Amino acid sequence: MNRRSLLGAAVATAGAVAAAPLLAACGTSGSSGPGAASASQLAKIMPTYVPSKLVKPDFASIDGSAPGYLSYPTTLAHSVPGVPGDGGSYSAITPLWASIPSPSGNTYYAAVNKALGASFSMQPANGDNYSTILPPLFSGNKLPDWIQIPSFWTGPLNFGQATTAKLADLTPYLAGDKIRKYPNLAAIFPAAWQAGIWNDKIYGIPSFGSEFTVGYYLYYRADVLDKLGIGTPSVKSANDLLDLGKEINNPAKKQWAFDDIWGYLYQPFGMTSTWTANAKGDLVSRYETENIIEAMNFEAKVIKAGLMNPDSIAGDTGTSKQRFYSGQMLIMPDGQGAWNWSDVQSGTAANKGYVRMAFPFFTASGTGTPAMPLGNGATYLSYLNKSLSPSQIEELLRIANYLAAPFGTYEYTLVNYGAPDVDYTMGSNGPVLTATGNKQVASTYSFLAAPISVDSNPGYPEVTRASSVFAQQNARYGYKPLFYDLNVSVPSNLAAANAFTPFTETANIMYEVVRGRKTIADYRATVRQWQASGGNALKRFYESVRAKYGDA
Repeated sequence: MNRRSLLGAAVATAGAVAAAPLLAACGTSGSSGPGAASASQLAKIMPTYVPSKLVKPDFASIDGSAPGYLSYPTTLAHSVPGVPGDGGSYSAITPLWASIPSPSGNTYYAAVNKALGASFSMQPANGDNYSTILPPLFSGNKLPDWIQIPSFWTGPLNFGQATTAKLADLTPYLAGDKIRKYPNLAAIFPAAWQAGIWNDKIYGIPSFGSEFTVGYYLYYRADVLDKLGIGTPSVKSANDLLDLGKEINNPAKKQWAFDDIWGYLYQPFGMTSTWTANAKGDLVSRYETENIIEAMNFEAKVIKAGLMNPDSIAGDTGTSKQRFYSGQMLIMPDGQGAWNWSDVQSGTAANKGYVRMAFPFFTASGTGTPAMPLGNGATYLSYLNKSLSPSQIEELLRIANYLAAPFGTYEYTLVNYGAPDVDYTMGSNGPVLTATGNKQVASTYSFLAAPISVDSNPGYPEVTRASSVFAQQNARYGYKPLFYDLNVSVPSNLAAANAFTPFTETANIMYEVVRGRKTIADYRATVRQWQASGGNALKRFYESVRAKYGDA
């Protein structure tokens, strides 16, 4: 994988993680605030949304779907007049899932800093170990001027308190119509801004914002189903899925119908949100519902019928994609980001004619309207140091506006590919990194600020067409679950219960039940144990949050 696909993988991972509400566990007790923002305050401070019209997509955003572009623009529009910076010098830390380039003689850093009108000391850190560097920076008061803090790593930082004590409040600069001063920032979906609101104030600047973010699609090998004479399958219920599995399953030829589809079953069986309300309106976790019992019974039926790849049954997730590419299994769940150009390259290498498609969302019964909970509007957010002066904050916000330039603009191209003819050349399918660019261009600035996510696979228009049309047609089923985009700091004494460990660890109780090693009675006993050891107290805590801040 090259630098571009590594960034794509990181963003795809973010999408998967963001499928659950942002629930940051406190590292210590006695937080000065829960971190959350009230609905009334959100209405007062939410930045005004003004969509960009600079680069028209081939597939418009419908119900929050990502705009789709079949090709990279040949004429690059400018979104920022002049140079945004005043010559300031700043330090910045971001994660990087690629080789860290040397700053010495780096043409990419030089080109971007010149365009920004400021000098940035970029300090990218290994993304795989990034969570370990954050606590010492906070506890030792060694924060840089600008830092990326992914939402899934805020827990150990006691972030509800840390924002007030150490990070700059951006509300006076961005609330309401004030953001119009920064048009590219105003073009970011409101849901992305909400993800960076803590204690009734705006702190985070989003990257890769999205309105339609879900945990899983259920994919199938369309090319293989065509060869089997099935064509486009009609799956509108769990029984339809089971029947299709029986039709395509062929162990004698080492071709099984399913990977482990457990993660996706949360959608059709209506248990996708961590918290929901029962018929009486009382708060319950998904693990306490009968829906999850029905889903376990269904997956157990799939396994008992011999429809799941043996390696999947054994828990081998590391090679699941390869099994999908090679046709050893034909249906598997995966994140939205799996549907991209690098996937096509990988699949084609293993199987000529490879085509991935996804089943439209459906209900287990085949009746009613499908529903898919939306994940946070952004998972990657950056923050400014509280010690910065107002003039410095304004300079950095102008720079953030530059970095958030829409896809296909001059500024976007510079930030993502570097200097033309030095770091990249413009090919028939868009920018192509040169040998110099491959060594020096790093996806660092984009983790400080970036435009909304788009669907674009230059050179593979058929992939963009398929994935964009799917999103346009299915985004209407997305809904905001309880505590959507609500930053909640859970008291430290409830952190263990909030981890839902018996249900989420690798060999969890559900995993054991569907494989016949445990029973439904064992599962119910585990739920009771979780309730008694903190689950009920956790529920009361969230009831208090719900009473104060509302359902979403």
